[in-house]
Amino acid sequence: MKLYVCWNVKRGPLGHPCGNAYHALRQAGHDPEVIKSYGLRILPDRFNRTEGRREAKRLTNSKTVPVLVTGEGEIVSDSKRIVAWAREHPAGAGPGASATAETQLSDSF
Repeated sequence: MKLYVCWNVKRGPLGHPCGNAYHALRQAGHDPEVIKSYGLRILPDRFNRTEGRREAKRLTNSKTVPVLVTGEGEIVSDSKRIVAWAREHPAGAGPGASATAETQLSDSF
């Protein structure tokens, strides 16, 4: 599992999208490989030449991060979608475990 982020996986008072995605995955029991993709999405491609930004664009046709690549190869972009994916796919959970994980995660966001 890989998580492409800008550079920030910290939580702040307003919540940074990359940090929200990272912490949702961690709270769901996942340990993603974090790939820092420095740059800014508002800049032209020629200024976003880091490997992470290039890969994000290759995967999603957008240089915006965060982008999650699951162990099964599923691509999930947008922090809210990644948070939802984490709630629906807790690590090591069997059938019926998703609701429990969702309750635990919803208290954090």
